[in-house]
Amino acid sequence: MPDLFEDAAEAYRAERAPLADRMRPRTLDEFVGQDHILGPGKLLRRAIEADRVTSVLFYGPPGTGKTTLARIIAGTTASHFTSMNAVLSGVKDIRAAIEAAQERLRLHRQRTILFVDEVHRFNKAQQDALLPHVENGTVTFIGATTENPYFEVIRALVSRSRVFELRSLTGTDLRTVALQALADPERGYGRRKVRIDEDALEHLVDVANGDARSLLNALELAVETTEPGPDGVVHIDLAVAEDSIQQRAVLYDKEGDAHFDTISAFIKSLRGSDPDAALYWMARMIYAGENPRFILRRMLIFAAEDIGLADPRALLVAQAAATGFEYVGMPEGQYLLSECCLYLATAPKSNSAISYFDALKHVEQEQTADVPNHLKDASRDGAGLGHGVGYKYPHAYREGYVPEQYLPPEMQGLYFYQPRDVGYERQIAARLAHLRERDEAESIEKRVRRYVEEGK
Repeated sequence: MPDLFEDAAEAYRAERAPLADRMRPRTLDEFVGQDHILGPGKLLRRAIEADRVTSVLFYGPPGTGKTTLARIIAGTTASHFTSMNAVLSGVKDIRAAIEAAQERLRLHRQRTILFVDEVHRFNKAQQDALLPHVENGTVTFIGATTENPYFEVIRALVSRSRVFELRSLTGTDLRTVALQALADPERGYGRRKVRIDEDALEHLVDVANGDARSLLNALELAVETTEPGPDGVVHIDLAVAEDSIQQRAVLYDKEGDAHFDTISAFIKSLRGSDPDAALYWMARMIYAGENPRFILRRMLIFAAEDIGLADPRALLVAQAAATGFEYVGMPEGQYLLSECCLYLATAPKSNSAISYFDALKHVEQEQTADVPNHLKDASRDGAGLGHGVGYKYPHAYREGYVPEQYLPPEMQGLYFYQPRDVGYERQIAARLAHLRERDEAESIEKRVRRYVEEGK
């Protein structure tokens, strides 16, 4: 028996639902964007139209249509459609949904599609609870996530699902969404006299930044808070549009994909000596609320890892910026970040510091040799064991240098550090080549002398 009170409440809710919810597409023909997966003849479109959807994961930024696609599938499938939100649900809810699906399959031979919104919010145990029932076909799983499923969803669940990536909507897509809302007489503002200036619409589209929900929320705020003129027309000009959406929606989660992708783009721009791109990615992080100390830590690492001795001052600049920021803070600290970013981007590059890891690899893989006797500590065992005997003190020589073997004998002639011919390291390379030539000449002379002596 229908519940009249519940039906009335649902009708009341639907009538007063936000514009973004009311305008949610109900069919594939109403859906805007994502032509790379929903265009004519595309696999996902064919599967939805034929009611042959298998387990899938929809992955993409907010406002691109992940939940809408799930609802469209719900409206076209003969299967029972069950929906839950990972933020509000736990293992108990999953088990209840699975039990209902098993009962439905046993009594009515009806399949169940289980949609989990924000599936990345499920922990491993909750995802594991889904796995056997997805695998044996009790439910067809549809998950929606803003995070990369290859990192945030267990591998076994990903391997049993087809991953579809949704992209931020284009300006043309968003413009279509806005005009649909203004023209729709049932769910939008088609029955009201609304006129929006071209520059106002462009502003809403631009600042929404690919997010249809953000666009519709701003449009709704603009229409609902603007008094009609004497002619009954609600006029949305640029000033109203700017008040309705004042800050660009930037996708950035400090623990999510956008965080790692953006800092990766920043570091790669520094490494590629592109100051403009580096400034852009850094500004994007700061605008989105990233902790400047995180950016400064990464620039400190970069100064040693990617610039190194090509410009030793880079590490000093990065350290000065990090220290200075603690005194200055924001917003003036952005000057320190900017100067450091520009210095690192335009400095000559050398990753020769990575030679340490070659030495470390040698230590890990080769048998550890004894410290040569002349390099041992003479202050403790010099008299009794002869430690330090034969050591040549470089400062006792005119150039502050004397050829000497500082590696174990079996490692003689092995070089880990190979300086680059760039920046200041070019000078290091020239001097080191000269010293190594002298060392090699000395070594050859010693070997010849020993050979002659042994021959006698």
